[in-house]
Amino acid sequence: MTDVDQSGRRSRLRSVKLHALVRDHLGRDVDAVPGTFPPGAALTLDGGAWVLAEDDPARGLGPALAWALRNGATSLDVLAERDTGGLARRAAGLRFPIEVWHVDDRTLLPAVAEPLPAPPAPSPDHLALVDTILAGGAVPNVEHGVVTGEVRGLEVCRVVDDLHTGAVRLEVGVGAHDREAFTIMHGDVPTVDALAGVVTAVAAHRAPGRTDHPLNRLVPDRLLRWRLEQDPGALGLAAVRPVEPPVPRPNVKDRVPCVAVGEHADGRTVVLVCSVGVDLDLVPYALDARDAAVAATPGVERGEVWLVAPPRDLVPVTAELAGLADQALSLVPFSG
Repeated sequence: MTDVDQSGRRSRLRSVKLHALVRDHLGRDVDAVPGTFPPGAALTLDGGAWVLAEDDPARGLGPALAWALRNGATSLDVLAERDTGGLARRAAGLRFPIEVWHVDDRTLLPAVAEPLPAPPAPSPDHLALVDTILAGGAVPNVEHGVVTGEVRGLEVCRVVDDLHTGAVRLEVGVGAHDREAFTIMHGDVPTVDALAGVVTAVAAHRAPGRTDHPLNRLVPDRLLRWRLEQDPGALGLAAVRPVEPPVPRPNVKDRVPCVAVGEHADGRTVVLVCSVGVDLDLVPYALDARDAAVAATPGVERGEVWLVAPPRDLVPVTAELAGLADQALSLVPFSG
């Protein structure tokens, strides 16, 4: 069976699953119109959209709402088997009739909105290695209790606990597999020297406008944020500093928006949500990012929120979704 055949079969199975869930939930036969929704399945019924989010449901609200708008729906019901508490929280920040349902076997249960997780504090033992990260030339970063070192937004080292001994150590590399391979090959190299070599190699390739090396194509959203930190005046700001994302990143190499706080010359703050590539979930993510930044960063108020992305990535549907947010979200093109 080819990949195309498998994809088509999966799509049909998901469509049948969604139809059955809606039918059983409403307790009657439904004359629904199925639609194409690659991350899961979708249908329209009596003017409303029903969307099953299966692939990465935590980031499925924006795509589901975009599908509903594109198909002229006046309401949206989102179904998922996990992450429904977060979906319900994000849905509450949108001015559109949205219900989120948790799929439990063949039963739909109303999802209860979960509060944003409070980021855990890093352990003192992990923070003790910040000086080593600095000595190696990387920029220390702490997100949800994890201490890392970055070069222009790309993680090149991480503080970890040894699985067998529990000892704290600094691993060098981009991602878990790279760190493991680096340890096997260069375990006898002093950490500062090893890190310095990686920092030099990454910095040589990771620069604005270069697309000829894989290191420059990883996490471009963080490279964009780094460029704003270096030149906040490009957006008319006096300063830009990174802040933690609202939820932990699933993988260091995944494309996920990142967050910063900008400061105007008069001291007013603005939450910046940086993204590269068309991201249909950018608006729901930004609402979480705003609330997390306000809760965790002294002096930040629930005021301006800017969605910063290359001009080609701020597509009309993003503007349409932004218009449904519970506060004004400004689309700010930035190509650097």
